[in-house]
Amino acid sequence: MTVNSKFSNALIMWYLINQRDLPWRSSKNPYLIWLSEIILQQTRIAQGTSYYEKFVNEFIDIFALAKADEKHILKLWQGLGYYSRARNLHATAKIIVDKYQGQFPETYAELISLKGVGDYTASAIASIAFDQPHAVVDGNVYRVLSRVFGISTPINESKGIKEFKLLAQKLLHTEDPGTYNQALMEFGALVCTPKNPKCDSCIFNDSCYALQKRTIDKLPVKLKKLTVKKRYFNYLVVDDNGESTILKQRHQKDIWMNLFEFPLYETEQILEDETELEHFIHRDLMIEGTYSIKKYNEFPILHKLTHQTLYASFWIIKPKGRFKNPVAWEDLKQMALPVLLQNFVDKYQSLN
Repeated sequence: MTVNSKFSNALIMWYLINQRDLPWRSSKNPYLIWLSEIILQQTRIAQGTSYYEKFVNEFIDIFALAKADEKHILKLWQGLGYYSRARNLHATAKIIVDKYQGQFPETYAELISLKGVGDYTASAIASIAFDQPHAVVDGNVYRVLSRVFGISTPINESKGIKEFKLLAQKLLHTEDPGTYNQALMEFGALVCTPKNPKCDSCIFNDSCYALQKRTIDKLPVKLKKLTVKKRYFNYLVVDDNGESTILKQRHQKDIWMNLFEFPLYETEQILEDETELEHFIHRDLMIEGTYSIKKYNEFPILHKLTHQTLYASFWIIKPKGRFKNPVAWEDLKQMALPVLLQNFVDKYQSLN
């Protein structure tokens, strides 16, 4: 038995005994596998499972998802973040219905051509649904392979990405690639965890490079390249005595595209008073007559995204006259808002 087959066989045996009972693992249906993989990108399983079940119940198959209104999909997605995933999900559903008559393509090349589907997702669907020999590489895989085999090549550089992909493919159990891929990811999630890994019970503790060399906390290597941008958001919340407000949909290629928000005035720094807002209010909100304006939160609300940190201030505007395109506060329940705004709405309405 080769080192490669010993590794893969041991991993599958461990998985068959220790795998978690997750809803998408009971089927080889590519639609369900694809749905779970998209939802679980950048998302913990504990959070993603309820969203998966919600989508499966709402959209029983690819045809139902393709026919759905994007606003409804974004509303169901609310709270998961990375909303481009939801938009890509909808776009891909339409492509599969229109181009493939609702049948998922079975080859890696066709799968990776779909919107929102990269190497990892294409490999996962190909191997789990169609038993094709394509190895997956995600954060869990990087961690396990780097520690067990002692690889210090940075995982966020092209050289490292290629090196780990080649090793993962070399280790792949070609007779049962789907089970092997799931086993490797599960092992990283349950045993070879980022912090406090369970080395005492690890099936590879007699041969793990990182354990022998005491470099567990140093692997995998990831170079720090992330620069975080600071942005200052001022939301103008028109409140017509609890009856109506103003909402706008974000269309620019930016965070939260196609979600709804209150009129936004972005500044270079924290805005202390309303003087700078007056021109924006007259030009964009078109309120007839006078109005009062008051800052809702004394200090900006901090909202962290992957590449950005937002400082959000909410300004309550009470109009004395009419304004254009009013939206009933009650209708906000059906509209997809960023979590930052949904949290504000929930709190504001509970106090008013």
